Amino acid sequence: MNRKIALALTTAGLLGLGGLAPAAAKTPVEPTPKPKGQCFWTQNVNNFASDDDRIVNIRVGVRDIYQLEMLGRCPDVDWTQKIAVVSRGSSRICAGLDAEIIAPSQIGPQRCQVKTVRKLRPAEVAALPKRARP
Repeated sequence: MNRKIALALTTAGLLGLGGLAPAAAKTPVEPTPKPKGQCFWTQNVNNFASDDDRIVNIRVGVRDIYQLEMLGRCPDVDWTQKIAVVSRGSSRICAGLDAEIIAPSQIGPQRCQVKTVRKLRPAEVAALPKRARP
């Protein structure tokens, strides 16, 4: 074999192997921890407010406000005087599928599945319209 061809093949082979070398070590990505205080007990709910049929804001204890977003429309939840927050499995609610809201209506109780549960920060609570603040 010609020396130039052998040298070219060897060089090409080494360059090809260089592409297989491990990339620079990446630092492992740590999962984002779930913020503390995102869960609440149903017996600690003491007030609610809503200004539409998809979002219900509830007061838990003295100062915590949680926003519950419904899976679909929840008829009459924005004008009713009372609701029930019902949990599935235990009386602790951490995620949307853990809860449903029962609101009275003219045709009987409406069960509304909760899609998301989120604890509001103080700035978010302050930004809520007066009618939506529990």
